Amino acid sequence: MRPLPGSRFWAMAHKEVLHMMRDFRVIYLALGLPVVLIFIYGYAVSFDLDHIPIAVVDQDGTEASRALAERFASSDLFDVVVHSRRANDVTAMFRSGVVKAALVVPRGYARRLNRSDRAQVGFVVDGSDNTTASQSLGYAAAVAARHQAEMAQGMADVPVGVDARVRVLFNPDLKSAHYLVPGLIVLVMSMLAVMMTALTVAREWEWGSMELLFTTPAGSFSIILGKLAPYFVMGLLQVLLVVTAGAWLFDVPLRGSMGLLMLSSSVFLFALLGQGVLISVVTRNQMLATLAAALSTFLPALLLSDFIFPIDNMPKILQWLAQLLPSLYYVHSLRAIMLRGSGWDMVGPALVPMAAFFLFVLAAALTAFKRRLS
Repeated sequence: MRPLPGSRFWAMAHKEVLHMMRDFRVIYLALGLPVVLIFIYGYAVSFDLDHIPIAVVDQDGTEASRALAERFASSDLFDVVVHSRRANDVTAMFRSGVVKAALVVPRGYARRLNRSDRAQVGFVVDGSDNTTASQSLGYAAAVAARHQAEMAQGMADVPVGVDARVRVLFNPDLKSAHYLVPGLIVLVMSMLAVMMTALTVAREWEWGSMELLFTTPAGSFSIILGKLAPYFVMGLLQVLLVVTAGAWLFDVPLRGSMGLLMLSSSVFLFALLGQGVLISVVTRNQMLATLAAALSTFLPALLLSDFIFPIDNMPKILQWLAQLLPSLYYVHSLRAIMLRGSGWDMVGPALVPMAAFFLFVLAAALTAFKRRLS
């Protein structure tokens, strides 16, 4: 009697589920580790800076200069830790690591304000820490502009320049977590999905059970898809967990469709699981499979996915390489759905290259697996 269509696939999937249930470490790796990694990376990787230690060098010593210094001190962005009257002290403060920036108010600051002249002040930053220096400059400009606007309300003759009204869409508080968490989801999912499936076929070879699979009527297609199915379901649970953790821990919104998010995640998971099976088929060794999975997922997902480093600033050859990887399209899809509330017209085109990647790695895995069977 011929087996029912698909019965071999379901039998192989059931066998893989039993393997997973008998090893609790797989369940922890699949469901517990993503939340732990999102928690660690979400708090550790942040571009939000506050309470930056600065020095105030007040060479004017007037009420106006003290008001400006007080404006910086009262801000949550800066902590004034040193007061001085000599500009020559700034370099020594930077070298000792006491401060990261310094506000320098020159002599004649109040006199120029009273004459409605352009009263300039200096803001010096430590360029050896590029991230802190860049944000300090932006914060200082914002604090100075706010102080100037408040003075203009009480003094009609104070020039206020251009009255620029800035509005930030989708992330009004400019929280880096809202930008980073979707990328962290891609990073975590890439590592775990490929890692778990990379061990499946390699484990069968090492345990000596692959020969038993050869004696069954299941073909290579049923074996590979049967091994993918349980991890695909587990991957969807991972997506739900990490999205929930991102919303709960970091207030990351979900402005778009949950169905579209799961569809995009499904295509991305298929691509990753296919990559993991290909690695597993080729290596036939769990140690080599683990190493290959780590090298082929972590660095590309970190460097070439637009997660942190914009690929538009990279050499053309790296931009072309990034466009071959599904992680780039999944990062863009997550940010479009979660932060901007985009629909199918924006997310749909990103599904095509991810699906093409899955078909390519699946065909390569089937070809390599057939060669093992011969």
